[in-house]
Amino acid sequence: MASEYEPLMRLALDQARKARDRGEVPVGAVVVRGREVVGRGYNQTIRRHDPSAHAEIVALRQAGRRLGNHRLTGCSLVATLEPCAMCLGAAVQARVKRIVFGVADPKSGAVSSILRFPFAKMNHRPEVRGGVLSLECGRILKEFFQSRRREKTGKFG
Repeated sequence: MASEYEPLMRLALDQARKARDRGEVPVGAVVVRGREVVGRGYNQTIRRHDPSAHAEIVALRQAGRRLGNHRLTGCSLVATLEPCAMCLGAAVQARVKRIVFGVADPKSGAVSSILRFPFAKMNHRPEVRGGVLSLECGRILKEFFQSRRREKTGKFG
């Protein structure tokens, strides 16, 4: 059964491919309000020399500028990878309505993997939906890191 979030996740995957093509970890994100994309982002930590330039942060910043508000109420954040603590915290501070992610992150995921964000104690609790196009979202990451390992060892094929 197709999810209503699949078309949005495909847009986030387009952003992840941009990151990959620029040598960044291939994570992409979009912020949508209704049917309108108000923010797009891909990982840019290496290029920008900025540890906070995760796809979600880039997309949230763009959405805030576009909407002229730091509060993104009514918006959804759609990301290919489960948000880390920093990105999840930013989404909560922005008051996004919904967080949708593709694949879980067993190394730094803060929604359901290594951390479980304490939504019950927060005054704002976004809806969360994971697993949207998880195979595609996981594949781009797996292929990227396999390629990196081959480059380091000099093994191709």
